[in-house]
Amino acid sequence: MTIGVAILGSTGSIGQSALDVVSRHSDRFHVVALSARNSVERIYEQCVRFSPQTVAMSDEAAAEVLDHRIRHAGLDIEVLSGEQGIKSIACGPAESIINGIVGAAGLQPVITAARSGKRQLLANKEPLVMLGEYIVHLAREHGSLLLPVDSEHNAIFQCLPRTGSLEKLGSPRITNEMGVRKILLTGSGGPLRTIDLDIMSEVTPEQAIAHPNWDMGKKISVDSATMMNKALELIEVCCLFGVSHKQVEIVIHPQSIIHSMVEYLDGSVIAQMGRPDMRIPIANALGWPERIESGVDAPVFSEIAGFDFTRPDPVRFPALRLAREVAERGGTAPTVMNAANEIAVDAFLDYKIRFDEIVNMVEVAVENASIDDQVDLERSLKADSEARAFCQSMLQKRSMTSQPS
Repeated sequence: MTIGVAILGSTGSIGQSALDVVSRHSDRFHVVALSARNSVERIYEQCVRFSPQTVAMSDEAAAEVLDHRIRHAGLDIEVLSGEQGIKSIACGPAESIINGIVGAAGLQPVITAARSGKRQLLANKEPLVMLGEYIVHLAREHGSLLLPVDSEHNAIFQCLPRTGSLEKLGSPRITNEMGVRKILLTGSGGPLRTIDLDIMSEVTPEQAIAHPNWDMGKKISVDSATMMNKALELIEVCCLFGVSHKQVEIVIHPQSIIHSMVEYLDGSVIAQMGRPDMRIPIANALGWPERIESGVDAPVFSEIAGFDFTRPDPVRFPALRLAREVAERGGTAPTVMNAANEIAVDAFLDYKIRFDEIVNMVEVAVENASIDDQVDLERSLKADSEARAFCQSMLQKRSMTSQPS
């Protein structure tokens, strides 16, 4: 009997990597469902190859086009649409859900899958940033398990000692008995790590998405350039592993071979190393507690010139300071930070704001938000909506003032 897998965001980089891993283990896994936003051609090709039972498109017009192609080809695949279609997959027959949806759009499927007791492989940061403790509690309550696929969080997971039933904890929580002193969260520093600060305002979207090591989508690549990805990961680490932000140190490691480390009370530091390829953490989480083939070779250490580690420059990367302030503040502050960042990154990619204005817009949104100390789904969605509206208003005012008289 093979394990049924659903992949949300199957046409993105995470989804394609996940399908590559699954295809290597047809004796263990089979694809039950796929979802995408509007990439009809790519998901149709995936349907032909993997024959899922169900496919969902969040874009309803794209769903209609896909449904027509599916029926014309005589494929026995149900096509769903909209947010409800994605949620139907999350609570459907698949035992494991790989969530590769980018942004806050991945929140509702995570909650639905947690309530359905699914094993969830989380590649997207935003749900845990927005509602981390709430989601972990839901998972614990319903016997669901949250396993990290994000490379840094999966590395931390691999560096921790094996414990008992993780389902009882909801996620791989760090306990006092483990003897952990702190977590060292590594980041490459992105494509702008050494660029002159004086020309940061001139950075183009093309420069910002040109990551030297990782092949990622545009939004995540820009987050890497601002190190907002590390800001979001800091908050995610706290929620997923149950630690304070004060126990997390961020270190720049430009080679992207060491994906994170755990420091123990006896002075030992355990690091997880591997090539910068998302198939490694996907295979680790998909096969856990066993290890399975990922399709990626190990690094050849005789060919590596060396490992470099530096502290992030707080002037170059103000997102990291903001993240600690947001983590300390708690409540709905992380939701506001995430929502504002999504709007700011989109604005930058659309040439509406400069690169050096991205984090500034996020900080202004956090400073002007009404932060609620209590966090639940309703409060988080309200904070998310208000933060987006605030940023859109900022952009509108900027557009009006920049127009010629």
